[in-house]
Parts: sequence; structure tokens; C-alpha cells
Amino acid sequence: MLEFETSISEIIQRTHNVKSFRFKTVSGAVFKPGQFFFVTIKINNQERTKHFSFSNSPTEKEYIEFTKRITISDFSNALNNLKTGDWARLKMPYGSFTFEGEYKKIAFISGGIGITPIRSMCKFIADTGISTDIALLYGNNLEEDIIFKGDLDRMALANKNIRIVYTLTDPGVDAQSWRGRTGLIDEAMIKREISDYKERIFYLCGPPKMVEGLSDILKSRLKVNEDNIKTENFTGY
Repeated sequence: MLEFETSISEIIQRTHNVKSFRFKTVSGAVFKPGQFFFVTIKINNQERTKHFSFSNSPTEKEYIEFTKRITISDFSNALNNLKTGDWARLKMPYGSFTFEGEYKKIAFISGGIGITPIRSMCKFIADTGISTDIALLYGNNLEEDIIFKGDLDRMALANKNIRIVYTLTDPGVDAQSWRGRTGLIDEAMIKREISDYKERIFYLCGPPKMVEGLSDILKSRLKVNEDNIKTENFTGY
């Protein structure tokens, strides 16, 4: 375990309400793709701490990054007001929702901001040339809500073993301009897009209700072994 003081090196606007925060790293700050860390910042001169998944890969060694949807909470507002050079303290790494090439076939299913640890794992796979067969189903309301879309598309182009399926759930989606899927990720979509689902290890990450619902579909309807399902719940601050 490592704890160190640092500062913000860069803030990136990913979508209209999502930002990535990058921190200067130090020697020995190692982690596995998909893990999380604790971030302490100051709010009204008082220290406040929350945990976030790494959204960068261990192969991106120049910084440590998390990505957050900006909400109306005090902590989120404080994050939104941070500037380059501001102080922070990090404690890392934590978590077992990871992938380093252990399986031949995996399936990522994610919604919204839940993509962050999956982005970490996909980037690691793309950068290291791991031959694992990857299928990613990623749901959002609208196309402009898709976090890391350009990034993910580049990974899929660079590694033929990564296949990404985007789906939009807003009923007003224009079918003429949107070329991806529409609708919630459900049993039918999983069967259609991941026909060999019984051969895969599933990683589910997103809002708790989504993760719970998809886990139930996999176990109860698709008869996926519980040992082949890994989950991570994302709650907002």
C-alpha cells in the first residue's frame, strides 16, 4: 500500500458532465488495471476522502487518473472547482475487479460512468497485445454521453480481439444518424451480441441496479456460472 501527497497535473472534459482528473505520480505507484484508489482533497480547508477507479492503464505511467460524472454533491462540486496544481493525497491500490490476461474470452458490460475501470483494462489489453477475445457492451442515454468513445474506438482498431457494441437508451434517439444499437442491455441483446456467452468471463460495472439486474439475467436466464461473473457497483457522490 502506498500513500503520498501530489497535485493535479491535468483536467480533461470528457463529456458535457464528465471530467478526468490526472495527478502527478511517484516511484512505486503501481496498480492493476481495474483497481481503485482513495483521493483526499480539501473542501473549505477540511480534508475529504472518496474512492475512485483508475481510468488510466498501468501502461500509462506518466500520471494517475480517475474520471467522474459531476453531480450536485459537495464533493463533486469541489472536484469541479479544482485547478491544475491543486493539492491532493492518494492512497493505493485497492480492489480485485482486475484483468491482466488470465482468461481467453471475457465480456465487459457497462453503463455510463461504470466504464472507467473497463477503460483501464481495455487500454492495458490494447497496449500489451494480450490475445484475449474481448466483447464490450456499453450503454448510455445519448451518443454525447458516451465516455471515452474515441479512445475505445482506437483500441478496437489497434487490437482485432476487441469488439465494442454501443447502445443508447433514450427513446428519442435518431435512427438515421445513430448506427449503433438502441435499448437497454437485456437477455436478448446479450444473446445476439455475445452468442458464445457461456464461454466467457463476465465483468459487470455500472449503477447498482443495473449490475444486480444483469447479474440476475446471466445467472437465472442464461445459466452462466456465478464464478464466471465479476461485479463492481458505481454509486454517485
